[in-house]
Amino acid sequence: MANQHSTTGTPTPDDAALATEVAGLRLLLAQRDAEIASLRAAAAHASQRQNAFLALLAHELRNPLAPIGLANTMLAKLPDPSSGLLNVHAVIHRQVQDLSRLLDELLDASSLNSGTMTLACAPVPLVALLRRALQTVQVRILERRQQLQLDMPEELTVHADPARLAQAFANLLVNASRYTADGGTIRVAARAHEGRAVVTVADNGTGMDAALLAGMFELFTQGPRAPGRSEGGLGVGLNVARKIVELHGGKVVGASDGAGRGSVFTVSLPLAAGAAGAPPGGAAPAARRILLVEDNLDANDTLGQLLLAEGHSVTAAYDGIAGLALARTQAFDVLICDINLPGLDGHELIAQLRRSAGAHIPFAIAMSGYARPDDRTRAIAAGFGQYLLKPLDIDALLALVASAAVTGFIAAAGNAR
Repeated sequence: MANQHSTTGTPTPDDAALATEVAGLRLLLAQRDAEIASLRAAAAHASQRQNAFLALLAHELRNPLAPIGLANTMLAKLPDPSSGLLNVHAVIHRQVQDLSRLLDELLDASSLNSGTMTLACAPVPLVALLRRALQTVQVRILERRQQLQLDMPEELTVHADPARLAQAFANLLVNASRYTADGGTIRVAARAHEGRAVVTVADNGTGMDAALLAGMFELFTQGPRAPGRSEGGLGVGLNVARKIVELHGGKVVGASDGAGRGSVFTVSLPLAAGAAGAPPGGAAPAARRILLVEDNLDANDTLGQLLLAEGHSVTAAYDGIAGLALARTQAFDVLICDINLPGLDGHELIAQLRRSAGAHIPFAIAMSGYARPDDRTRAIAAGFGQYLLKPLDIDALLALVASAAVTGFIAAAGNAR
């Protein structure tokens, strides 16, 4: 009985030592948890600062790009332009597009990786998305004399945000062209398989070895340049494409038989029920009365000239206060307004206009260099019906202007006061 260990009474030295060790471990775990929480907070703060910097950078770079793009559009509309002038126009156009794409890729990568990108989805014919993507890269492909082979059935429909999903396909096409030599071949094919749309983008370019395949969708990953090609992107296009596809409930994978043997990217997306309707036809659009509010003198003047050349009447204001005063005293069909204005910014301008009008204003178009999803959301919440990024897609702007009802809607603001 003398050798039996008692389970009651005063703790033994071994019990006290164990309790001390447990307390020490708990303290270490608490310190570790505090350090992890601190690191996470620091990382979140750094991510917020990065996103804010990227948004500011894009805005500041888009501001000079906007008048360059608009002035270049005017060059092409001159009567009987010389072949030399048209060549200059083409060069400027391509470079502005490339710079805009690089800015968009950086911002999209940031918003996708932070989970802030939102989609506006609807049933869309897949072939329309692919054609929109091809328009983005067709000049690049033609310049390199690359052969483009297409197999795109008309009947496939997906539920998608048209701009975003077309961007994902465009990124895959840009990647294929970049890593394919002059005269090479790019093949785009689509088919239905087990309730999903399957799109392949294949090329006979530089291909990828096993090491590159493993990380091809990671940010800032770049493969070897095609022979004779020196330019490249930021290494974010494939990352953006994958995340956009995943937001649509899809999947994208890449494959290659090795260096020099080309690459194949396969996108799989759920098919949507029904088909997207064709846009209705109609008569040529009527002239619109436009109020243009933009503080950048070059951008205001060139955009105004472009709208005048399209047959519209334009009244210009160079700050928010003047713009609001004009909106309250004259009748306009369309408001095109910059967001970052002196005196009174675009958000407050449209908010005051809507409050004084006391009615819906259907065609108020915001334009800005800020491209984050919350920038767009804030503008729409303030009262704008549309939000366009600088440098402007002129065709998109003209289509919006043409679709506006001729009602003199802004005049109601002045009459209601």
